[in-house]
Amino acid sequence: MGDIKGFLKLERKPILYRPVCERIRDFGQVNILPGTEHSKGQASRCMDCGTPFCHWSCPIGNFIPEWNDLVFQDKWQKAFRLMSETNNFPEITGRICPALCEHSCVLGINDEPVTIRDNELAIMERAFQEGWVMPKPPRRRSGKSVVVIGSGPAGLACADQLNKAGHLVVVFEKADKIGGILRYGIPDFKLEKRALDRRINILKQEGIVFNTGVYAGRDLKVKYLKNEFDAICLAIGSSVPRDLNIEGRGLSGIHFAMDYLVQANRRIAGEKIPGHDLIDAKGKRVVVIGGGDTGADCVGVAHRQGAACIIQLEIMPQPPETRNQDCPWPKYPLLLKDSSSHQEGGFRDWQVATKKFIGENGRVKKLSCARVDFQKESSGCSVMKEVLGSEFEIDADMVILSLGFISPEKEGLLGELDLAQDPKGNVKTGTDFMSSQGKIFACGDMHRGQSLIVWAIAEGRQAAYHIDRYLMGESFLPGI
Repeated sequence: MGDIKGFLKLERKPILYRPVCERIRDFGQVNILPGTEHSKGQASRCMDCGTPFCHWSCPIGNFIPEWNDLVFQDKWQKAFRLMSETNNFPEITGRICPALCEHSCVLGINDEPVTIRDNELAIMERAFQEGWVMPKPPRRRSGKSVVVIGSGPAGLACADQLNKAGHLVVVFEKADKIGGILRYGIPDFKLEKRALDRRINILKQEGIVFNTGVYAGRDLKVKYLKNEFDAICLAIGSSVPRDLNIEGRGLSGIHFAMDYLVQANRRIAGEKIPGHDLIDAKGKRVVVIGGGDTGADCVGVAHRQGAACIIQLEIMPQPPETRNQDCPWPKYPLLLKDSSSHQEGGFRDWQVATKKFIGENGRVKKLSCARVDFQKESSGCSVMKEVLGSEFEIDADMVILSLGFISPEKEGLLGELDLAQDPKGNVKTGTDFMSSQGKIFACGDMHRGQSLIVWAIAEGRQAAYHIDRYLMGESFLPGI
């Protein structure tokens, strides 16, 4: 360990953001990459504790204390190599991962945790600058072929691992570009697409075959996939949005969050959207229903499109700002989050239920809402009840529904395969990630349910391990 008193000498200093007045004028990355000395200082705060709980909470098992120590010692290339052992895309998780590891950092018991995610990003950007991230095609091929359906984080991680094992990997994506939710669901101000394209180009040079604009189950039939490939991995995500079926839902001006974000990303990429399909917040009173990260992304996009005002509603109570007895360390705490989008303006309100949409001439103009309260019953379960006399209205020209997702899309490929499902409608597998049909595996959100990018990568890596074992009888890939 470089400096056993580093955490006593330095305070936590997270990555800086560009000024609000500047960044809301464009979709450029909001954060400013840290300098070398800044990262070395923050890495020195890692205590090299005897039991590093950051390992415990990281789904991909990053060697966090080890590469923090290497950064402090100015051994950046070794840090990069160690990081690459467990994470296929550190430059992406370093930008958008919610950093579960930081919430379980031992230093966080009575101080501010180490800036693990910022340090991760600094290592990877240094690696790209120095030219250490090079294509490394496998030395020999196994003679086996695998098709991966879907090119989000789970699909890409699975494809990368299987390619490393020497298999011929072909990825099919129904969109016109590779990346899935990384490309179309995450705004550029959080994940600039140059960072994604940079990695995809490396994967191509390593031998992975990408095919876009191919809708598996429609353009590609199941019979073809089964006959052509030795194994099939489904990683198509959980794409059916949860709706709010209340009075007035059919009014125009009400949109699902992912429809809004996908279109915004396409526009930033230079695509022209027909006027009748355009979803634009310019000059409008925008209401985002749903208080999660996706809702926050919608707030950030609406700021940049020039919304007149923005309100984000959440039906649950406002989370605490610090840990309480219900969520002790090292559990992941449900704390109040102020994303970069919230810092740019707008208003948030909690414990609000939307009862109906009110319109004029077929277009939404108001929301009829009410306050709700949560009361614990004798069973210990909390029950939501409307507060009598708490009704109020909110003016709105545009409403975005950010209520999460229900399940994978059942039409097309899944409908044709007729795979077993769990009670939530996700693809059911064994511990080996194999579905109810032999040689067909599933991973990511369509297997786990809607989750985080780091869990998607973990699922893709684990599925690859089991697919490799299925094909070869054993696997030298890591199990996570």
